[in-house]
Amino acid sequence: MAVAASRVQLRPTTPARAAIPIRHVDAAAAKAAPTGMDELDRVLGGGLVPGAVVLLAGEPGVGKSTLLLEAGALAASVGRVLYVTGEESAAQVRLRADRIGAVSDNLYLAAETDFAAVLGHVQDVEPSLLIVDSVQTITAAGVDGVPGGVTQVREVTAALTALAKQRTMTTVLVGHVTKDGSVAGPRTLEHLVDVVLQFEGDVRSQLRLVRALKNRFGPTDEIGCFELNEFGLIGLPDPSGLFLSQRHDPVPGTCVTVTLEGRRPLVAEVQTLVCEVAGQQLPPKRMVAGLDFARIGMMIAVLQRRAHVEVGKHEVYAATVGGMRLTEPAVDLAVGVAIASAHSGISVPADLVAIGEVGLAGEIRRVTGIQRRIAEAQRLGFRRAVIPAGSGFLLGSSGGRGDDVRSQLEVIEVENMRKAIAATLGK
Repeated sequence: MAVAASRVQLRPTTPARAAIPIRHVDAAAAKAAPTGMDELDRVLGGGLVPGAVVLLAGEPGVGKSTLLLEAGALAASVGRVLYVTGEESAAQVRLRADRIGAVSDNLYLAAETDFAAVLGHVQDVEPSLLIVDSVQTITAAGVDGVPGGVTQVREVTAALTALAKQRTMTTVLVGHVTKDGSVAGPRTLEHLVDVVLQFEGDVRSQLRLVRALKNRFGPTDEIGCFELNEFGLIGLPDPSGLFLSQRHDPVPGTCVTVTLEGRRPLVAEVQTLVCEVAGQQLPPKRMVAGLDFARIGMMIAVLQRRAHVEVGKHEVYAATVGGMRLTEPAVDLAVGVAIASAHSGISVPADLVAIGEVGLAGEIRRVTGIQRRIAEAQRLGFRRAVIPAGSGFLLGSSGGRGDDVRSQLEVIEVENMRKAIAATLGK
């Protein structure tokens, strides 16, 4: 079969800049500048890189505008910042800025939805940081599609990205999310930018999490924790205590675990309630909040079949404390122990944590980061840890600290779910 000739012209042109050896490239121009918010800098990998384009996505009302207004006011101490709002009036933004103390002479505010007008403001202010809240509200003349539509959002984002690179101007775009939590618009929107941040949190809770879904300049396994109150966002360098209930006496149906959010270990509590089915109601109810519904169903089946805990015909309710969402398999063991505790009416010791993944055969599988998890539990005063069999040698693989852990915290290794229940609730 004959191969069609390429239509690309193979005529070279003189490049605007000659290629140079990589060791002669000045990397200082791409050095991150701290925002002044330690938790945000943790996620960004040190701060904002000049010329970078950051997309901040989150549900309405979660606090995206508050976060960026605070960050913009802090950045205004070292350079001009232009905040473009397309969803609120300038007076509304000023009221929020007064409330959270984000007023600065170098923080410029413009209420615009026309892309050409935004370019005019950039030319007049010459900011080092541009914040657009939100990109879905900006429309460009001559581009097909309705405001906020796929075509408009893609073209506006591409033009703002080109402008940021041309002027070496850090740009932060606010993006809406769809019902399933993904960034609204095409997937190409995420490919156009350098960094994609997800701002998460229950609007009924004060806890907010920032995580990096994409980062060309730093890690994608870090999270930042904030507390949202009437005076703005407060960084939480030690948030573990938020995910534990404030009670003194153990209650059946609860178990503490240690989850890894990125590289940060967080101690969290799982609460369950097991009730007999009222009347002839079938199938029994399964209600879940903050946990993976599918894994809860799997744990109920494993307990019923492998550990002889007869909960299959009971109603099961499971939730987390403090609005924390636990999705990693390492919390399986804590969920299973909590359900067994609720069914038996026997409390799990208050100084015990359970960490491990549970398989369909009832076996307890090893998980990553066991050293960091155990160290965090020990730091918060826990004295016993139930972990998968074979994980003990990992505690001694970090410079001899394993002996220190074992001397201050009793490590109980279990092979299957039956032994885990016996170790936590007694035989």
